[in-house]
Amino acid sequence: MILVEDIHKSYGNLRVLKGIFLHIPRSTIVSITGPSGAGKSTLLHLIGTIDKPDSGIIRINNVEVNTLNDKKLASFRNKHIGFVFQFHHLLPEFTAIENVSIPAYIGGASKKDANIDATEILEFLGLKDRLNHKPSELSGGEQQRVAVARALINKPDIVLADEPSGNLDTENAKELHKLFFTLRDTFKQTFVIVTHNEDLAKMADLRFNLIDGVIV
Repeated sequence: MILVEDIHKSYGNLRVLKGIFLHIPRSTIVSITGPSGAGKSTLLHLIGTIDKPDSGIIRINNVEVNTLNDKKLASFRNKHIGFVFQFHHLLPEFTAIENVSIPAYIGGASKKDANIDATEILEFLGLKDRLNHKPSELSGGEQQRVAVARALINKPDIVLADEPSGNLDTENAKELHKLFFTLRDTFKQTFVIVTHNEDLAKMADLRFNLIDGVIV
């Protein structure tokens, strides 16, 4: 599913990743832990094709993604990878269903089809009565579930989450963590989660600890 071989990444004179090797099977929940500044988010961005490594290989579904041109890479990302961030990044002027539908529009879906899929996912996530509410009208936990729905709209193989429960209270964080496992079991997706939450890290099928740019 995901194969990372000898990845290096620097920003100027700062060496962030110093030779990362990972193998992540399909339908697995993986946690990446480590201190702040260790390179966790950088690694997630490289796996998510948001950034490119200086050297090394990243293969997703047997595609060597770091060799794709920008147009093919954007298409691959939209089809195969979903993202969940700590601060939701929902557009405040749009409703829940509109926010969730945006990646589907980018992927070429009609408004009708995107809305049908968005409604189905939001209802699955327990937001049937919140479809037409804007982010300011939703609780923190509801906003994060909308963000998860947006990540799922194109039925990606992989969902990447960067501190997804970092902005939630304890109860909502627990609910989000349980949701990831429900989604994995239901849709057979692979989740790669950067987290400082020890409870979530321990629940994962695989755990990688990143310290000073290397897996230890």
